[in-house]
Amino acid sequence: MKAVRYHSYGRSDVLVHEESDRPVAEQGQVVVQVAGTAFNPTDAAIRAGLLQDVIPVAFPHIPNTDVAGVVTEVGEGVTGWRVGDAVIAFLPATAPGAAAEYVAAPAGALATAPRTGELADAAALPLPGLTAWQSLFEHADLERGQSILINGAGGAVGGYAVQLAAQAGAVVTATASARSRDRIRSYGVNRIVDHTATPPHQAMSGQRFDVVLNLAPTSPDEIGQLLDLVADGGAFVSITTPGLEDAGRGVRTVQAFVRSDNAQLAELVARVDEGTLAIEVAERLPLVDLAAVHARYAVQLAEMVELVALIDDGARGARAVAMAERLRADLATIDPRLTAGPLAGKTVMIP
Repeated sequence: MKAVRYHSYGRSDVLVHEESDRPVAEQGQVVVQVAGTAFNPTDAAIRAGLLQDVIPVAFPHIPNTDVAGVVTEVGEGVTGWRVGDAVIAFLPATAPGAAAEYVAAPAGALATAPRTGELADAAALPLPGLTAWQSLFEHADLERGQSILINGAGGAVGGYAVQLAAQAGAVVTATASARSRDRIRSYGVNRIVDHTATPPHQAMSGQRFDVVLNLAPTSPDEIGQLLDLVADGGAFVSITTPGLEDAGRGVRTVQAFVRSDNAQLAELVARVDEGTLAIEVAERLPLVDLAAVHARYAVQLAEMVELVALIDDGARGARAVAMAERLRADLATIDPRLTAGPLAGKTVMIP
């Protein structure tokens, strides 16, 4: 089968579209013929070697954790799934991923795919949808009537978080640029702050929120400013830069890491089928373009690495500076067809 793999950590040019062995279903697994797989920023961070201490992979590695497709083989011990079932899943990041024509998936990670929309587009749901759900309801304990600030709502996780928070009866304030303002407004947000015009801590000076959910790469100074917006006894949840361990005023700080949960994923699918949760796909590209998609993310990834240098002024910080310089060199490799700028939604790759 054809797959995109990399044989070492590095820049986007380590990604190669090549022949690979077709997987077989082992105990507790199914094989899925991939209809679509979504690019996530975490894929680029793993490829660059930024997360090798916590997410080590064996080479050659096939990336991509989000998949939508059809079951073609069922392994021993698997119940509840049959050949021909349309499914989605959030796959283990250390295992061979979905940037291929076929992928072996743990049966326990599967959920039935949405009945509405294109099957390939459903690949845009698992990781960002689960991240939003777990951040809001497990880590922040968001309840009806509470106020929440979602910083960085214009991205995929932010779009799901705004929808889910609004449906939960929260009073939602979101930061977003003009690019995503109309989309975020359609999700039921109560107020939008354009962070490109005014820094959030200035635009909301004097306000306090029961929950602040941070989805944007932020410096230590910016984290402190966001913490000032949390009400006494409130919660600060970040999926990027962590908050202070002791923020004072009874504020809980959590750095959220997503995990696979097929029951939660099934709930998200149910909302998609009900028409209450929108999946936003910005573009569909052939899998062979995956390296170019990674290259396009080079600036954002370099900025994240540079934040590590700000937080850690030791040897780790020095390595981060050097890595950021290498990552920025990826810009020269971007296919001109793929330089339209920031996207309002996910990129789905089609094998």
